[in-house]
Amino acid sequence: MKYFLLLSFCFLFLQGKAQNSDSSNEPDSIKKTVLATYYHRKFEGRRTTSGAKYRAKKLTAAHRTLPFGTLITVTNPDNGKSVVVKVNDRGPFSKRLAIDLSESAAKQIGIYRKGIAKVRLSYTLE
Repeated sequence: MKYFLLLSFCFLFLQGKAQNSDSSNEPDSIKKTVLATYYHRKFEGRRTTSGAKYRAKKLTAAHRTLPFGTLITVTNPDNGKSVVVKVNDRGPFSKRLAIDLSESAAKQIGIYRKGIAKVRLSYTLE
């Protein structure tokens, strides 16, 4: 009888642990270190692929594959500054570069006037 109770307790304990790990609704975030650049001023007011007008003062970005509306936290590893941008365009179309930031986003993390910089991206796909 003792062994039956012990075995039952272990089974219920392990089953409860499995349910707790499956029921966590927090999605895993994806983190990558990539090269980034920013939009040139000549694109101000032009339509993006999503249909919205590009505005240098807004915190937006272009990415080749992420869905429009995805929020990405972009962090400059050199100074630790970060900014949250919204994907509203496609690009950059160079294989070396992973993301184009708006002018305002580039200034906030300190990569404006550098041309290309290494950044860390963090985002979740829903």
